[in-house]
Amino acid sequence: MAEKMISDSAQDGASGLNEAELIAHYIEPDLDRPGPAEARLVDSGVPVWALIGHYQATGRDPAVVAADYDVPLAAVAAALAYYAQHRAAIDARLEANAA
Repeated sequence: MAEKMISDSAQDGASGLNEAELIAHYIEPDLDRPGPAEARLVDSGVPVWALIGHYQATGRDPAVVAADYDVPLAAVAAALAYYAQHRAAIDARLEANAA
């Protein structure tokens, strides 16, 4: 899925970036909240787990997530790629948030 998002993100100036480059460009650790489940977008500070939760709740439409959070589509692609690498930690964070 993230691979499709990478090609779809050309309109956001991220065409040609692979998943690792997208993650490096858009995702950073939250130094106040260590761990992969707390990573966030560089420019906006939106947590990856929040984007993923919204993605799952809104029919898995990356364009909706990008519009609702006012972030580039490529940032959502980066979040999806990051999620693929850290699924267990982010799923646990989502479960904790829902409790």
